Order: sequence, then structure tokens, then C-alpha cells
Amino acid sequence: MGTWRRLLLFGGVSLRGGGVAAALPLGCRALGCGRQLLGAEGEALKQRRTQIMSRGLPKQKPIEGVREVIVVASGKGGVGKSTTAVNLALALAANDSSKAVGLLDVDVYGPSIPKMMNLKGNPELSPNNLMRPLLNYGIACMSMGFLVEETAPLVWRGLMVMSAIEKLLRQVDWGQLDYLVVDMPPGTGDVQLSVSQNIPISGAVIVSTPQDIALMDAHKGAEMFRKVNVPVLGLVQNMSVFQCPQCKHKTHIFGADGARKLAQTLDLDVLGKTSEFPFPGQIAGGEMAVMAEATVSSCLELCVCKV
Repeated sequence: MGTWRRLLLFGGVSLRGGGVAAALPLGCRALGCGRQLLGAEGEALKQRRTQIMSRGLPKQKPIEGVREVIVVASGKGGVGKSTTAVNLALALAANDSSKAVGLLDVDVYGPSIPKMMNLKGNPELSPNNLMRPLLNYGIACMSMGFLVEETAPLVWRGLMVMSAIEKLLRQVDWGQLDYLVVDMPPGTGDVQLSVSQNIPISGAVIVSTPQDIALMDAHKGAEMFRKVNVPVLGLVQNMSVFQCPQCKHKTHIFGADGARKLAQTLDLDVLGKTSEFPFPGQIAGGEMAVMAEATVSSCLELCVCKV
């Protein structure tokens, strides 16, 4: 029995006459009706879901002045999405100095871009009342972290988060950008759906560490983007190798080939591993200083070419 049908039964919903009908009692009665959802009734459920989704999906509208949007995502938190997003933005800018690149942080609860891009302050407003991005290393940046205190928690429900995402997408004066890299929060929920359904996205980069638990969530993240018709450009494996600073011996602490195996399962490219490009930041004077290299790292060359 498919996941959707199991959820319907658990929630007490049955099919009657080709549509979704009255709720069933939970427990044995509901489970006993599982066989009725096979065949033609299962197809009726799929059609009903399609009708509901087609009515509810918003019409995609490009961000004014932005030519291409690339999202950096993963199902798991703490795997290096922000690290990859920052380096991808820098790589795109370094690959062609004539290209304008922006970086948008839509992780409302845990924004990292202000710290990683060594930026502080509040965005100014343009004459038409749009927020102006902050600029560093040649990258225009916008984040919820510029609008609240660094240590202030955002205790918001979903609707407030969706309103904030809408403002970050529609009320920022980006000027003219060739590329906008979007740093996504972990998971496959409201923010991911809101972004992917509201704006056209050129492609998604999925980030994971080599552990099985992280790869499982990265798999879910990749499948989510495929479900909403966003092309997945490939996988980046973070925290691949630890190199001893004394003897230079390399150790695969979390495993070696996790991303490669997942890429084979999903028929995707492995864009690279963190051991193949310089560490993106260093603590200097208590602040994060991004290494804005003039050359594009080998890890991101394939990703830049795909974009």
C-alpha cells in the first residue's frame, strides 16, 4: 500500500464514487478498508490529488531583474548548505567577472549568510520602498539575519514564515543579476515549496555529508525538487576527509563514497567534495572571513558549467 493511501487511512479518509469521501473510524475498520483503495479507486485518488494541487499552486513569477536562480538545499541541517552556497556564489562571480551574482538566505530560523559573508547592518530602502542588498566580495546579499538581532530567536508560526519568504522574494531591489544563489533551510516543507512554486528555478544543488542518515535526507530533498519540476544539478559531499595538520594523513571519518552511491541511485553527478576545494572561511578577529579566491575550485567547476 502506498504512503499516501496509508496516510489517508490513518487520517480516517476513504474513497467513494471516484472521489475523497467521508472519514472512516481509525483502527481496525480503517485498516480493513485498505484493499478497497486498489485499482480504479487508487487512480481516482490520484486524479483528485491532481485537481486539488492544480487549483492551489500559485503561478510562478520571476524575480524582477534576476536571470537565473540556483537553490542549494538538503534534507538535513548542518551538512554545509550555506558553505556550499557561499562558495558557489563566489565561484560564479570568479568564473566571469562580467556576471552579477546575488546570494539570498531563506533560512528564516537560522540564517548563516551574514556571518559567512562578514556582513552586518540593516538594508536600506530604495525610493520605491524595496530593500537593498548588502554587498561584500562583489556579491549582493539578503538575509533575515539583517533584519533581526543576531541572537534573537524568531518564534514564528508557518504563516508568518511564509509572509517573510514572500517579502524576501518580492521586496528586494536586486538590480540586474545574472545569477541568484538561494541558501535553503533544512527539510522539505513550507519554505522549500513556497520558493519552488513561486519563482522559476534553473536548478538545485543537493548537499550532504557521507553518513547514511544525512544521505537518506538528501535523497528526500532531491526527490522533492523533482516532484515540483526543479532540475537537480547534482550532489556536493561535504566533510569528506580530515587531514591531520601534523602528518598530513587523510582520514574518511564519516565514510568515503556516500555521495557517489546516492548519485548513482538518483542518476546524478557528484559535483565534488569539500576536500577538493579550500576551506571557505576562517575565523579572523572573531569574525568569519570568506576566502574570495580569484580562481574557481575544481569542485565547483562542473556545477558552474551546468548552470
